[in-house]
Amino acid sequence: MKYKYAFKTEKENVAKVVGRDVNLSRKQAIELCDFVRHLPIAKAKAMLEKVIDKTLAVPFTKYTNGIGHRSGAGLCAGSYPLNGSKMFIMLLNSLEANAQNKGLSPNLVIIHACAQQAARPFHSGRMRRIRMKRVHIELAAIEVEPEKEKDGKKGKDSKSKENKDNAKGKVKGA
Repeated sequence: MKYKYAFKTEKENVAKVVGRDVNLSRKQAIELCDFVRHLPIAKAKAMLEKVIDKTLAVPFTKYTNGIGHRSGAGLCAGSYPLNGSKMFIMLLNSLEANAQNKGLSPNLVIIHACAQQAARPFHSGRMRRIRMKRVHIELAAIEVEPEKEKDGKKGKDSKSKENKDNAKGKVKGA
C-alpha cells in the first residue's frame, strides 16, 4: 500500500522518508520534529548524538507539564528522549540513503518533519487494557547549493535603487 505523505511537492530535488508505527510517544516525536526542522542533516545528527550523551537537552515548548527545567541558553523545559533520538538518527540515515539513490548531493536541509498518531494496539499478555504508544514520523529534505560569498552586493543594490528613483524624477532632498 502506498503511503500518502502530508508533505506535497513536485520538486525533484526532495528526498522523503517515513517511519511507520514507531514505538515512541507522540508528544516526544512532535518535540523532536520541531528540534530538527530547518537544520542540515549532518548538524541534526550531531545534535541528536549530543542528546543521547545527555549534553544537550531537547527543548519542550508545547508539552511542558511535568517536564523539569534544563540548563541551556533560553531553555525552560527540556528532556533527553534517548529512544526517540536513536530512532530519528536511523530515519536521517535512511533519508540520506534515499537522497543518494535519487542522485542528490549530501548537502540536504530538512524542510518537513511531522509526527502523527498511529494505531494504538493493546499490549499482549497480562497487561490488559493498556495501549501501546505509536507514531508515524515523516521527514523530507531538499538539496541546497553551498552558499557563495556575496561581496559588496548591498552597496550596489542601494546605489541602483537611488539611480532608479532619480531616473523617475524622485530626487531625495529636493
